[in-house]
Amino acid sequence: MRVLGVAAIFAFLAGLFLGGLTGPARAQQLPNINLLADQPSKTPEEKEADEAKDKAYKESLKKIPEAKVSSDPWGGVRSPDAPKTPAAKATASAKPKAKAGNNPN
Repeated sequence: MRVLGVAAIFAFLAGLFLGGLTGPARAQQLPNINLLADQPSKTPEEKEADEAKDKAYKESLKKIPEAKVSSDPWGGVRSPDAPKTPAAKATASAKPKAKAGNNPN
């Protein structure tokens, strides 16, 4: 009887270490399929057409002028003579003086 119990425990542990309990996790993995190898290679005419398209695209990019406009979104709203920064307030001289008996420390 003990031999049967030991054999059952050994079978369970062997199944555990050999992936017996990871069956459902394996079902969630994607199969290893290489779809790119099945596509035929391009003919020399197709390669030349692709190179011509790339060259035309790069030439069209060279024709676009450089943008030298300011990126200020409110530039059209402000007047040209308005100051760039707001005027500093004179709050330093208008501080209220503390009374002698009210020390905050």
